[in-house]
Amino acid sequence: MAATQSQPVKVLFVCLGNICRSPTAEGVFRQHLREAGLEDRVEVDSAGTGDYHIGEPPDERARETAARRGYDLAALRARQVSREDFAKFDYILAMDIENLRSLKRFCPPEHGHKVMLFTEFCSKGACVVPDPYGGGPEGFERVLDLVEDASQGLLEHVREKLEI
Repeated sequence: MAATQSQPVKVLFVCLGNICRSPTAEGVFRQHLREAGLEDRVEVDSAGTGDYHIGEPPDERARETAARRGYDLAALRARQVSREDFAKFDYILAMDIENLRSLKRFCPPEHGHKVMLFTEFCSKGACVVPDPYGGGPEGFERVLDLVEDASQGLLEHVREKLEI
């Protein structure tokens, strides 16, 4: 069934701490939605499986790398995935296998079909969005490359779901 104006598609991006990959995905996908004129038809959020950074802004390196490509992550704040998220969101997109496993362990069985890897929407065949936290600037650039690619694939998928 297609989503309607009163029933937006709801997407949650998830990584470990919600300060690098998932807020980057949130910011990039929001921009893709704005450019496509779909920001009112799709709800987007991000969260972490861990509680390490609740309330903190995205990592400075993630913000700076995203800003160089025209994405603004400044207003985002880290939060942890909640049980309610599984009922609320249509897509719960993990950045890597470990976070996918954590989500699947925590997810009520009736919502298990919503949990998948974000990279399933990549055209480049990537397995995961690797965690750049402990590395250098090239890791944040790689994250953005993968997130931009997967966001484009997700946007196409959402357009099909919305039948537009």
